[in-house]
Amino acid sequence: MANAVGLLAGYALDRVLGDPRRWHPVAGFGQAAGALERRLYRPDRTAGTAFTALAVGGPVLLGAVAAAATRHRPVTRAVLVAAGTWTVLGGRTLRHEATVMGRTLRDGDLPAARRRLGHLCGRDPSTLGESELARATVESVAENTSDAVVAPLLWGAVAGLPGLLGYRAANTLDAMVGHRSTRYARFGTPAARLDDALNLVPSRLTGLLTIAVAPVAHGDRQRAWQVWRRDRNDHPSPNAGQCEAAMAGALGVRLGGRNVYFGRSEVRPFLGDGPRPEARHLKRAARISGAVGLAAVGLAAAYPLTLGRLVGAASRRALIGAVGRRRPADAVGGRGLAGVAGGVGVRRGSGR
Repeated sequence: MANAVGLLAGYALDRVLGDPRRWHPVAGFGQAAGALERRLYRPDRTAGTAFTALAVGGPVLLGAVAAAATRHRPVTRAVLVAAGTWTVLGGRTLRHEATVMGRTLRDGDLPAARRRLGHLCGRDPSTLGESELARATVESVAENTSDAVVAPLLWGAVAGLPGLLGYRAANTLDAMVGHRSTRYARFGTPAARLDDALNLVPSRLTGLLTIAVAPVAHGDRQRAWQVWRRDRNDHPSPNAGQCEAAMAGALGVRLGGRNVYFGRSEVRPFLGDGPRPEARHLKRAARISGAVGLAAVGLAAAYPLTLGRLVGAASRRALIGAVGRRRPADAVGGRGLAGVAGGVGVRRGSGR
């Protein structure tokens, strides 16, 4: 119950307040991770694995200690989960950036829109026009709805504070070192693989929720479902295509194409049918993202009280069963403590 209440409260804080403007814990983690990287960096995967284990293991351990310390203090636990949830979510900021980008494009201010794109993704915006800026925004909103909203809520529901903090740490590392640059081609691979693994389920859930809520932005569920099934595995990322294909179908646009990342270009397959995105699509994308977040927090809050209870009960029964199966072998004479006590009494009686 404490985890469920904390997730709901943290989501509400993000919905109302957005990211903390000063002293953001994720920014502090990024600085600490950067210092650790400078100490451990070598251009190989072994060093990258050590870096990832230490940088993610620290927040997980911190969350585990806090969870253990508040095991019998539900109010304190709920407050900590709420604070952690608020810290790791980025839904309001994501929707705000999409809305601002849409307004800037409608005003025809391409220089300002190009400067704004850096708040959403790492593409080189210097030569992008309205359509490509709009496409980059839609794709970023789709993918980050999973990374910054659905995935943290899911891991918070399943694993509480350790899940919240560990997921955000892994996702932050992926943004820092997980890209295919010369420096991080091998060192960043472990962080990228861990982030991919942690997002396998959330990204697919995001795609399905995007299809379910498509009508809130005048989208067609049937078309979104068809595009998602057809195109979701065409993307080079095991997760991004799940979200982007569903969003493309919900908006009735075509995503994908050539992306330039400051000296490095990639050509992505097309996802969806219809025209390229325009400024008018960005408000709809933000609305879908918000609806997906609401659905996800409902599922996350329900999990500890429903399926989570069943999983916990099954785990306890399995543990008790395992202990029970070992008990006869560990007991003296196969009788357990009661048998030992009885045996002592018999021997004393026979001595008289």
